[in-house]
Amino acid sequence: MTQKEERLYEIMKGYAKKDICIAFSGGADSSLLLKLAVKCAAPGVRVHAVTFETVLHPSCDLDIAKQVAKETGAIHKIIFLDEFEDERIKKNPKNRCYLCKKSLFEKLLAYADEAGAETILEGTNEDDLHVYRPGLAAVRELGVKSPLAEAHLTKPEVRALARKEGISVANRPAAPCLATRLPYGSELDFEVLKKIDEGEQYMKSLGFEIVRIRLHGNVTRIEVPVAEFGKFMEQREAVLAKLKELGFVYVTLDMEGFRSGSMDVDAHDA
Repeated sequence: MTQKEERLYEIMKGYAKKDICIAFSGGADSSLLLKLAVKCAAPGVRVHAVTFETVLHPSCDLDIAKQVAKETGAIHKIIFLDEFEDERIKKNPKNRCYLCKKSLFEKLLAYADEAGAETILEGTNEDDLHVYRPGLAAVRELGVKSPLAEAHLTKPEVRALARKEGISVANRPAAPCLATRLPYGSELDFEVLKKIDEGEQYMKSLGFEIVRIRLHGNVTRIEVPVAEFGKFMEQREAVLAKLKELGFVYVTLDMEGFRSGSMDVDAHDA
């Protein structure tokens, strides 16, 4: 076991002395936290996995979260949130992630209080601390803990430990909210985001595990890993037909390939 892993176990044992809540998406980070929380919990301690069902997250997320939570044996709570009820979020400002996180975690705090859980954990890792993540400010303001970051585990280290723990989603690609598919300042529209989600799910059915469909006005920019450009060209006609069917006008392949946070260019200058 590495020093970082030992440190993470120590941290989790400390938090799991009393009932805890974990913001649980079903991704590798929060799934590792949940598995370790259940593993490290003192006798009689209840571990609550809280998943948000929202209008801004891909449709497949909830089913995955339900399955992983069932695997751990934790108490699984699903809370619905319609981000579009907040007009500030609908306008998609550069601090949108902060506004969303604050809204989500305020609801989680209310649930934790009702459930008698003193500590709330979430899955920020070391790598997240070095990129544009305005939502982290809300996490800190509300006193939510980030054990993976505390132990300085990077994303590859999180995945490696998740595999060691036998977690089924250890290699699951990140699934950020659908608002990341539009430029900041472009008002969010539920029907547009639904079409983007449908387009991405279709491409995943063709074998593209990692894909983003970004929309700039009437120009649709597809991101897949550079190594899959050849496969994309083989499937080009099928992808084009599907996206045209969904109403997308100009469809392009981004020559830089997939890169997380590509809509955050210049965001630091906000």
